[in-house]
Amino acid sequence: MWSAQSNNNSNPNSASNEKNNLRTLGMTSAISVAEPKPMDISRTNELKEALKPYNVFESEEELNHRMEILSKLNALVKQWIRDTSIARNMPPNVAEQVGGKIYTFGSYRLGVHHKGADIDALCVVPRHIYRQDYFTSFFDLLKMQEEVTDLRAVEEAFVPVIKMNFDGIEIDMLFAKLTLKEIPDSMDLRDDMLLKNLDQKCVRSLNGCRVTDEILRLVPNIENFRLALRAIKLWAKRHGIYSNVLGYLGGVSWAMLVARTCQLYPNAVAATLIEKFFLVFSQWKWPQPVLLKQPDNVNLGYPVWDPRVNVADRYHLMPIITPAYPQQNSTFNVSVSTRTIMQEAFENGLAITEEIIMGKATWDKLFEPPNFFGKYKHYIVLLAKSLSAEDQLEWCGLVESKIRHLIGMLERNPHITLAHVNPEAFPPLNPESGKHCSMWFIGLAFSKCEKSEKSEKGENINVDLTYDIKSFVDTVERQAEQINMFKEGMWIEAKHVKRKDLHTYVSPSLLKKERKVSSSMHRNGNIAGNGNSGSVSPRSQGDTSSRKRLSDQTLDACGKKRRINEAEEQAENTSLVVQSCGEDSNSGFSMDEYKPTLSTNKDVRYYT
Repeated sequence: MWSAQSNNNSNPNSASNEKNNLRTLGMTSAISVAEPKPMDISRTNELKEALKPYNVFESEEELNHRMEILSKLNALVKQWIRDTSIARNMPPNVAEQVGGKIYTFGSYRLGVHHKGADIDALCVVPRHIYRQDYFTSFFDLLKMQEEVTDLRAVEEAFVPVIKMNFDGIEIDMLFAKLTLKEIPDSMDLRDDMLLKNLDQKCVRSLNGCRVTDEILRLVPNIENFRLALRAIKLWAKRHGIYSNVLGYLGGVSWAMLVARTCQLYPNAVAATLIEKFFLVFSQWKWPQPVLLKQPDNVNLGYPVWDPRVNVADRYHLMPIITPAYPQQNSTFNVSVSTRTIMQEAFENGLAITEEIIMGKATWDKLFEPPNFFGKYKHYIVLLAKSLSAEDQLEWCGLVESKIRHLIGMLERNPHITLAHVNPEAFPPLNPESGKHCSMWFIGLAFSKCEKSEKSEKGENINVDLTYDIKSFVDTVERQAEQINMFKEGMWIEAKHVKRKDLHTYVSPSLLKKERKVSSSMHRNGNIAGNGNSGSVSPRSQGDTSSRKRLSDQTLDACGKKRRINEAEEQAENTSLVVQSCGEDSNSGFSMDEYKPTLSTNKDVRYYT
């Protein structure tokens, strides 16, 4: 019931079926319907072997273990619904028939999950069972199961969820109540009419399953899609561009881009699909949206992505639209910087895959991570600390969800051309006893100084980032207080660190010189200040001495300033006030910034 969906594509030898597929899959006709050549199949086999060391495939035993877990959860849901129904005076013979079911979505449902990955699940119940029941009586039932650990409920989230570890597998389980008396095991959630008269939280919960199933329905060959998607997801993670919350792309967005490539090259095998993926999206005319199908014309009153109607939708920089009603942009968080970083990664990926296809390189080269810590001269380090592991989990989640707002503020600085956040949260080199700490690094690139009439070297650029950092810290603290999450010992600070001083924060193995990363798009300035690092600490902390690192002198939020000098690193203090951003990190960008820099040396057609 929960196993990966089998390949359901039609016989490729049937010309009529092939033509029918090409008419129905995607917004346009295919770019090429060429059959794979022996070399393409050989490269695909090499790809499978190259992926194995990265643990992207699970064994049969591990897959069966997941199915057993989901079967147990499904039985628990049915038992809970039956008991709750009887408690509400429903006859036992009727309560036995009302059903209820666990559905899966995300990477597990797509069949591309890796070893140890979590499972996204959805609990669907009939109309007489309420969300309050789910977070009380069902939560209590889960507590009683010996296989369940780390159980926690996030009832007030945008999409309410119960998180748990069930017999070694992390599970995020959503809740949706349908307006039906019974939920049979054969229920198909793709029916749009199921959404009628549901509340927004239930619609959002159902959206994950509906989108995942629709993606599988819209690709011409599921097995080729899966293998290509496994490779692209691994590539994105290794290159630090896999994170929806930080403004890159999340799993569903990468899946839709690969699915669109499959539609444009319906008969291609995985090796070819990967090359075409980079070819198409290295030259895509953003913000032209990526669509897998014509948007459904369903009028149930739910908000949908439509820039003709919604002004805010016109400012989305890299729209990738979900194929199920109500259609949404899955890349709302993308900023100018993250789009630029991903575009550069697409271009580099194309160059490498062309080498691989020609036999000049192996697939391992595609999965080599870039040298993030050698790419920029200057970095901002965000440190989030708390007193317990449980507090740290919550605190880091909140801080991470707000980093994109800091990126937006930095982008608005006229002298900063790029703010590159690394999605990985690093532990400290020297952990403090009794404290938990996580660090994020943001690489900064600066515009080239224009030469003045009086100086051949050009004028110095003076930038003060204190206001941006203090505004970010205040935003995080205020949000924590609003949701009653702020606890004693929680604090956050931001420091400027030069590349030469990174060894005090991260392991030397991460700083070793790797293959040279192209930086033609980035020009770095210099932040000077006598080797000092700027930091802003929360207002709730009293002991400032405990917040200082041995290698850095902490600056007061209102006192010192940082200097950017394109020519040399010198110690001077000057300032430039930067305006804070609003809630939507994309909302301040003009339509002019939509114009991408396109390569003209490739022959590729553009399709929505």
